[in-house]
Amino acid sequence: MTMTTTTLSVKDKIYAYMQLTRFDKPVGIELLLWPTLWGVMLAAMGQAQQQGAIAGLPSLKVFILFALGAILMRAAGCAINDFADRKVDGHVTRTKGRPLADGRLSGREAIAAFLILVALSASLLLFLPIEVFYWSLGAVVLAFIYPFMKRFTYLPQVFLAAAFGWAIPMSYVAIQGAPDVWSWLLFIAYMCWTVAYDTQYAMADRDDDLKIGVKSTAILFGRFDVVIISILQTLFLLIMGIVLWHYFAATTLSVAPVFGLGLVAIMFAKQNSACSTREAMACFQAFLANIWVGRYVFVLVALCCLWTTFNG
Repeated sequence: MTMTTTTLSVKDKIYAYMQLTRFDKPVGIELLLWPTLWGVMLAAMGQAQQQGAIAGLPSLKVFILFALGAILMRAAGCAINDFADRKVDGHVTRTKGRPLADGRLSGREAIAAFLILVALSASLLLFLPIEVFYWSLGAVVLAFIYPFMKRFTYLPQVFLAAAFGWAIPMSYVAIQGAPDVWSWLLFIAYMCWTVAYDTQYAMADRDDDLKIGVKSTAILFGRFDVVIISILQTLFLLIMGIVLWHYFAATTLSVAPVFGLGLVAIMFAKQNSACSTREAMACFQAFLANIWVGRYVFVLVALCCLWTTFNG
């Protein structure tokens, strides 16, 4: 029986909000957080090189502000996503227990949570240059519209990638004053990776999505899904390699960071082997494995920035 919002205790209500914003399952937060910090670290490298230094690190203030912003905006995106899907989540096996689908929260409460989280995220902009505020409007628009795109296009994953990745050019605006060609290459690399892993996520729901009429890249790609995911992952590796070469080739590390991406290629190969079965749980586990891609690339970038800053 569907639970009504009036039957919930305070503890249950808090837990329902945690589920709405996915703070109980921070996978998505990490998938947004780590690439945001790639951007922060590399933007600081670029700024230092523009000033004639070999390398540099971001200020702790900017690092923390962007980390908090990523966490809050991801939570806001989850709230508006569940609002958009409140009438279909109950028909999908994996999502029927979400708080809007089972009646523990109302659509109005989800919208209120979205607005509060966006407001909290916006408050962080008070500590950053005004130009970052103007760029943040794009992030808010993308975060609001992407959950609805699955009704109109088979490419909602592209809108998700743009919404998640918008923090990258924003980080360059905060640190360098404006995005440059390298920020956009990093943004494109991130979009390739995000469309790839969110297609894996959509493959897990493909049968249910076909029944209820929800669109996705998993449906669009059809039997070529794993092939196209592999192409997107390869593009990510190639573009990311070019970005790392640009920032570190002239340092004592030379091309070592580029070769460091070899481990990511192995991770991708393992994911695609699992997805080739087309089994829902295997595809979902492949999606979850991307947390380690994000973590590893962050550690790779951070260590390279630290090494070149202190060792030249």
